Amino acid sequence: MTLTQQIITIAMCVLGTMATRFLPFLIFRENKKAPEYINYLGRFLPSAVFSILVIYCLKDVSLLTGSHGIPEAIAIVITALVHFWRKNMLISIGAGTICYMILIHLL
Repeated sequence: MTLTQQIITIAMCVLGTMATRFLPFLIFRENKKAPEYINYLGRFLPSAVFSILVIYCLKDVSLLTGSHGIPEAIAIVITALVHFWRKNMLISIGAGTICYMILIHLL
């Protein structure tokens, strides 16, 4: 890519990111009630996204070879326990990730 193409690509990425960040605040003003379908998406979409991420992360785990999915299972249990304990998604995901990284180097 030429320098001009790189600058245009970066500018388009910035523009797309800013549009998706600011557009909801422009469309759904604070003093107006959001439509019901937006409330529905806000309730159910996070769980659906995380379910898809879990399925995607576990799709290549083989229970018959290698470590037999033990690091993945332990990391999932640690993530769930920390989340029930601390009620903080960032801490629980971080703890599960750190646990998984340690386990794949040890097992």
